Amino acid sequence: MSSSLSETTQIESAEQKRLIESQQRLFNWQRWGPYLSERQWGTVREDYSESQEAWFYFPHDHARSRAYRWGEDGLLGITDRQGRLCFSFAFWNGQDPILKERLFGVSGPEGNHGEDVKECYFYLDSTPTHSYMRALYKYPQTRYPYEVITDTNRKLPRTEPEYELTDTKIFDENRYFDCVVEYAKDSPDDLLIKLTVHNRGEDSAILHVLPHLWFRNSWIWGCDHDGCSLKPRMKLAPSGYVMTEHETLGQFDFRCDLGADDEPPTWLFTENETNPNRHPGMPSTGRYYKDAFHEYVVKGKTEVVDPRSVGTKVAAHYIVKVEPNSSWELRCRLTNRDKESSIANWFGADFDQILDKRKQEADAFYETKISRNLSDDEIEVTRQAYAGLLWSKQFYHYVVDAWIHGDPNLPPPPASRKSGRNSDWQHLFNRDVISMPDKWEYPWYAAWDLAFHMLPMAQVDLEFSKQQLILFLREWYMHPNGQIPAYEWALNDVNPPVHAWACWRVYQMSGPPGERDRIFLARTFQKLLLNFTWWVNRKDVHGRHVFSGGFLGLDNIGVFDRSKPLPGGGYLDQADATGWMAFFCGTMLQMALELADGNQAYSDMASKFFEHYVAIAEAMNSLHGTGLWDDEDGFYYDHLSLNEQSYPMRIRSLVGLIPLCTSVILSEETIKKLPSFNRRMNWFLKNRRNMSKHMTYLERSCPDGTGDGLRLLAIPSEQRFRLLLAYLLDEEEFFSPHGIRSLSAIHRKAPFVFEHEGRSESVGYLPGESDSYMFGGNSNWRGPVWFPMNFLIVEALRKYHHYYGDAFLVECPTGSGIELNLMQVADEIERRLVSLFLPGESGGRPCHGKEKRFQEDPHWKNLLLFHEYFHGDNGRGLGASHQTGWTALVTTILEHQAMCRMKERG
Repeated sequence: MSSSLSETTQIESAEQKRLIESQQRLFNWQRWGPYLSERQWGTVREDYSESQEAWFYFPHDHARSRAYRWGEDGLLGITDRQGRLCFSFAFWNGQDPILKERLFGVSGPEGNHGEDVKECYFYLDSTPTHSYMRALYKYPQTRYPYEVITDTNRKLPRTEPEYELTDTKIFDENRYFDCVVEYAKDSPDDLLIKLTVHNRGEDSAILHVLPHLWFRNSWIWGCDHDGCSLKPRMKLAPSGYVMTEHETLGQFDFRCDLGADDEPPTWLFTENETNPNRHPGMPSTGRYYKDAFHEYVVKGKTEVVDPRSVGTKVAAHYIVKVEPNSSWELRCRLTNRDKESSIANWFGADFDQILDKRKQEADAFYETKISRNLSDDEIEVTRQAYAGLLWSKQFYHYVVDAWIHGDPNLPPPPASRKSGRNSDWQHLFNRDVISMPDKWEYPWYAAWDLAFHMLPMAQVDLEFSKQQLILFLREWYMHPNGQIPAYEWALNDVNPPVHAWACWRVYQMSGPPGERDRIFLARTFQKLLLNFTWWVNRKDVHGRHVFSGGFLGLDNIGVFDRSKPLPGGGYLDQADATGWMAFFCGTMLQMALELADGNQAYSDMASKFFEHYVAIAEAMNSLHGTGLWDDEDGFYYDHLSLNEQSYPMRIRSLVGLIPLCTSVILSEETIKKLPSFNRRMNWFLKNRRNMSKHMTYLERSCPDGTGDGLRLLAIPSEQRFRLLLAYLLDEEEFFSPHGIRSLSAIHRKAPFVFEHEGRSESVGYLPGESDSYMFGGNSNWRGPVWFPMNFLIVEALRKYHHYYGDAFLVECPTGSGIELNLMQVADEIERRLVSLFLPGESGGRPCHGKEKRFQEDPHWKNLLLFHEYFHGDNGRGLGASHQTGWTALVTTILEHQAMCRMKERG
């Protein structure tokens, strides 16, 4: 083998080797990562108010001077997997009223569409072990418009779009710095940090740069559960670097290179403790506080830093003049003290060689993960989507019992805390690295978001995906009654039951048939049984197999808040809740059949889920005559039961399309291997001849003529399926240029109106932001395109095609005269979804809207954001701007598109 080929092989396998070493616990390569939150203020876990209004109790203005109880935040920073020692950069342009230590945004009450980050930053790269990471922050050279952004957003009506930082014109003359942060690991505990500052303007500009390192405050509260510790320490060594010591993390040293004039930086030390002058009554010790660097740099107060050069928070202060269209670099290094003897030159050529090598290894790793059948633009989309997904990991700490009862060194929480928010979740003990929806807007897990995250995650880090799914089923997460925690604002809220589906899909990705991780599947199946039972006992309140789950993550999709008491004391039979339960049931059936090989217990469970599925489908189609199906419209609707009458809520939305996603394909080959299941199934079908004629249970030979045949289990009959498809693929209804809308566009001119006791409520088509304050108004399900639901619909269509084959044709789009099979329909939906991120004829990407700089400026045009959802007409990104969690599903879609192209080429 030639030398160059050998080196290439080593590079290609390096990151995969690190992953294996980490998974086998040989080396802790994932000990450090982007686990630092981007917003800890304004969260429930930091709220100790009587009113339980988190935004007001701990606002952004307090963040620089008040110690956090449960976590930390920073600007594109890193921390260890227990959040003990944190690093990030801080900046000051000489104009701003505060030191830029963290990302700014408007709170929920301040935004006209809820909370929203008002900064420009982009995740550019990351490997699964975080051996290499890169991100970009755009920092204006003129005064950051804090007041203008807050005041404007607060005054804007809900009919107007959000007012963003780019709308202030602050970037229009290119007077800003591009701050590129890179991290690389030479070993698991040797972290190389590089900052490159580019001056994009035409004039030289001064920038204060402060790489800073601090310990999370886990000592001041007097607590004694896991995560609390003795006070750690930092001190300046005589030779000009910082020595740190923590009782569980160990000893680490922090070094920073010389400045622009080969001068060492000014080292600043303080304590990561609350400033009692700003926050009386909060525990603190000594004379030096968390906001010392702000006071020193911005206000020139030299007395606020500790002259002894000791503390729990340190920064190296550089003042740099960056020439126009030029750049400046800074190198830092955080290293375990045991590693130091092997390092000859901290910031010489070796530093850059390690950094370059890790970047090459990242490129090589993704060459094995990203198909070469994709275009360069598609590869760039995939790479940045993976970067955002991996950067969205966060150390999350929330011990509900301690949060409710308080800490010894803090004033007792209000008595209302013991019966208020999350009071019945006192078993919950969160102290893990978890995949977040968005580390600024949603810096807390959401159960159904995480389930979708794990599909793209499994493509690059299968073990992390499996462990995340198991985590939410563990005893210290799952409620003793079987409920999975939703999110910190209301752990009791009900998310769609997609966890089983995620477990099943990740299992399928764990290897080829016969080599998959059956232990993982069995572990999750057993706990999911508890969750399924919780749903049946709690959400089928009338015992009719028709469910009422609450808002089910679809926020404002209905005419009223479905998680609160309904008008006149009525109750809602939900088409989506019932459809979700059939979806859950069908997934559990597939898992049981997979595990039943040689195990009678699982065969019995398969029988149970088969019969339960049929009961749900029958109820949904025929309860009280027509169930939740509307013969007049040919659609499934929620039904409001009021005064012994049932009223269909004729809103054409995803609620009525979820039954499409419930299909299960059973192979005759599998059924024949399970005689007990086969006998019970045949007995059930024979003795339940009244089974609804409107659901599908058909047996056919395999479309390709191979195998023993297939059976399709689905809620809608073939006739009803075709009616739903006609709506789905109608461009005047759900079929937008960029995917399936959450609400039919017919409600643009014909809103649904509900009148009761003199009150009138309506639901109209809103392709962009919400015009309602329901659920805070920061997301909208009345028209935009949402990736997770589109993904499930596409998967369902592929299943139907596997059963029906190419002979089953539908018009796509409806009324076009063009007939496609269901695989082609799924491909077309995928194509439209992917088009959100690809340059069009004008050079612009639909997700960027009409923002010119993203079309024309070379320093913006290749930067991508993966939003929470997308405008139902033009595809502009909306909601949380860094919700790469479930929007990273675009990587899975692109991978499938690549496979299709490969098959077409033979």
